[in-house]
Amino acid sequence: MKKTALKLATPSFYQIENITDTILKGDCISVMKSIPDASIDMIFADPPYNMQLGGDLKRPDNSHVDAVTDHWDQFESLATYDNFTRAWLAEARRILKKDGAMWVIGSYHNIFRVGAAMQDAGFWINNDIIWRKANPMPNFKGTRFTNAHETLIWATKSKDSKATFHYEFLKEQNDGVQMRSDDWFIPICSGDERLKGDDDDKIHSTQKPEELLKRVILSTSRAGDVILDPFFGSGTTGAVARRLGRHFIGIDREDTYINAATARIAAVAPETGPDGFVPFAAKREKPRVSLLQVIEAGILKAGETVTDKMGRFAATICADGLLMAPDGTHKSIHKLGALSMDAPSMNGWSFWHIERGGRRIVLDEFRETARKQLFAVGTTQRSMLLPIKGKK
Repeated sequence: MKKTALKLATPSFYQIENITDTILKGDCISVMKSIPDASIDMIFADPPYNMQLGGDLKRPDNSHVDAVTDHWDQFESLATYDNFTRAWLAEARRILKKDGAMWVIGSYHNIFRVGAAMQDAGFWINNDIIWRKANPMPNFKGTRFTNAHETLIWATKSKDSKATFHYEFLKEQNDGVQMRSDDWFIPICSGDERLKGDDDDKIHSTQKPEELLKRVILSTSRAGDVILDPFFGSGTTGAVARRLGRHFIGIDREDTYINAATARIAAVAPETGPDGFVPFAAKREKPRVSLLQVIEAGILKAGETVTDKMGRFAATICADGLLMAPDGTHKSIHKLGALSMDAPSMNGWSFWHIERGGRRIVLDEFRETARKQLFAVGTTQRSMLLPIKGKK
């Protein structure tokens, strides 16, 4: 991939090969008008939420809450917001390929209006997906439920589109269980992943976690596809696309965001090995590995402590390949993870982490190491991508 660069939008059509892996500066509608018809494989859009926040929000200790009060999220009326939504959706649909994927994320403030506008524009909705935040911001006023999720809409250009969807891959990553739409349990962006300025304030108020984009991109695109993000912001879409072997086109009008995203993406290299491009065996051919086998291989040890990513729940690895909770509950990594989160099911390999070198590493990395040690890589494989594990 070529080095990320900044290009200014012009009235004439671009050649796609000249703008891949770049950020285009300008208003998303006018810039998209310069992109040829049916030239984009996938669009991920995180449009303004139009939150309509009024007044200053404070915590119980009277400290200020850094909410979404940016000028780009302010519209004079719902009608103005709806007109804006219809305009950018029309251009997005025009430039999307016949069988391309369209993703839009939003909160209760806007997602229902955007969803209706998508259907009016001719998009065919395949799923609405719940991103449940592992660490949502509390409702400090105590006047409503904690807003702990956002909704993603996955659509295609029309009812007749043949969508790319890696069903078997997702099922394999979910320990042989179909990936559900109702509970993508992923923490909000925080820690080292959160972009901050020299003043230590976050650069973008709604930066999305890379783990969320990884799941979106891996599920409905192929290596080499071109992914467009018309509201590029901090550049999460571009960073993850580059890491996973896709191309990106970003659009934004704010120099602060463009500069931060450009620097961020320049530091990303396409992944190789267990966290990036690897041969991926067909489901029936890829050998399963249990926690007990990981222990027997000497990669993990009985008595070690595992926690969730945020360190809220802890358990001890037992010699029989199960986990023991502090209250004596003795279950598999999947069942104890689900019990901890009061969820119907849980992929324990991605839920539990163990500390190594001062950082928490997801258990799935240790499983992959064990798989490499225990089994020879066969030749009858199909090339797929594994999601990136752990911290960036």
